Amino acid sequence: MLFELARGRLEQVQLPEPVLAMRLIARDLPGFVPAGRDLFDERPANALPIEQLRERLRARLGDRAVYRLGGTTDPRPERAQAVSESGAAYHEPHPRPTWLLGRPIPLRGAPPRILAGPERLETGWWDGAEACRDYYVIETSLGQHAWAFCQPGEQSGWMLQGWFA
Repeated sequence: MLFELARGRLEQVQLPEPVLAMRLIARDLPGFVPAGRDLFDERPANALPIEQLRERLRARLGDRAVYRLGGTTDPRPERAQAVSESGAAYHEPHPRPTWLLGRPIPLRGAPPRILAGPERLETGWWDGAEACRDYYVIETSLGQHAWAFCQPGEQSGWMLQGWFA
């Protein structure tokens, strides 16, 4: 893992002359614990633990390219998430899709199957962007899981807000 991290960081460095030697000094390393594998482990052979994957991505893409999302005090989906300043994980009280659309679009095709909801969102009266919607976790006719809304008390005129991974 240290080799991968060092290589990822150093691949991006431009040096004026060739490097003849390099030394890595680690003053505080955790104890080595071999990964316990089950005989019937279903993970692919090259799967990485999330911490190692995160560090590899940071090394290759830069520290600012990999981040966690955190919540805001605004319940509107388009304003409810922001880049988290702390390293703490943020958990939504209700399921939220990982892919929010830039703006809601009409849901076409057969009526969806409702998996969860409604969750009433009534907000925005204070800033002129009033919203009153009933949100649902749905499954489309193609088997995709999505987050959509319609007018309160109705189950037609669906507007797609985002997709679940």
